[in-house]
Amino acid sequence: MSAAAPPGGAPARRFRVPPVATAILFAVLIGGLLVLLSGANPLEAYFQILVGALAPDNLPNTLNWAVPLCGMTLVAALPLRGGIVNLGGDGQMVIGGLAAALVPLYLPAPGPILTIAALLAAAVAAGLYAALAAWGEARHGIPTLISSLLLSYIAVGITSYIVGFPLRDTTTGLAQTVMIPEGARLPVISGALNAGFLLIAAIAAIVIFVDRRTVFGYELRMRGANLRFASYGGVRLARQSIIVMFASGAIAGIVGAVIVLGSQFRFTDGALLTPAYTWSGLMAALLAGGEPLGALAAGLFFSALQTGGFAMQRETSVPRVLTLVLQSIIILFLAVRHGIGRRR
Repeated sequence: MSAAAPPGGAPARRFRVPPVATAILFAVLIGGLLVLLSGANPLEAYFQILVGALAPDNLPNTLNWAVPLCGMTLVAALPLRGGIVNLGGDGQMVIGGLAAALVPLYLPAPGPILTIAALLAAAVAAGLYAALAAWGEARHGIPTLISSLLLSYIAVGITSYIVGFPLRDTTTGLAQTVMIPEGARLPVISGALNAGFLLIAAIAAIVIFVDRRTVFGYELRMRGANLRFASYGGVRLARQSIIVMFASGAIAGIVGAVIVLGSQFRFTDGALLTPAYTWSGLMAALLAGGEPLGALAAGLFFSALQTGGFAMQRETSVPRVLTLVLQSIIILFLAVRHGIGRRR
């Protein structure tokens, strides 16, 4: 016998916990169990993560970490909205970072003009390199998923050679460029935050607007929902892929430029890749299914986890790798859940 309907006649709706919240709760429980098995106190570990990420003295560090991570989240989320996977964020970011370091060193111009020129050069160089992967699929049938990843290795290798040999700062023992002039650096807003925060925030606002309020955003969502239907509806898929990958790569280039111009003040081999912004951003984009606003929220969440992990490691015996475990468990839980739902 079916359950009684309410007086209005409409069937009662059961409350369902959002899958992302369920995944986070599941990850917290599994992570707490791992901490408990290691002999530490899971409540103390999680408390130190919260304090390390959200305490007034620590919040600027979280926001500073969130700038490149949320930027790389947009790099993954924008093409993912249309069912395109861009795995070349590392290569696009280092190309943008190197371009942003070289322009102030070799372009004779006043400081503010150098900053703008460096950002534009980073965006264009990285955008064109990312568009190469989409062109390969449109022209030669090479999947963007594969070509973007392989092109990333090439970019990392080439930039490593450039700063290790022909353009190396010979006064140091590292593979890096010389310091960029102070006038070309991004202005500081407060403490550890620089103008890169405002730049990434503006890019995020543009991406959200395009996604929700423009024809291009609608066609991209249509492509992600049903590629064949989008093609029948008149969407020029090859052109769309190239534009989306160019925009995605341009954002990655700007992220690299923000790091170089705002905090490192030179391009150092491997320095942009060590924090793994690309892969954390990809996980954040996957967590939100490519939806830009949700992806940004996930990026902020992962930023808080990672900065809080440093405090947890400092105050307890639990290593900060726990935060990476939590991220992975969340994504795996959602993947398993969607897989089971699809089979049903």
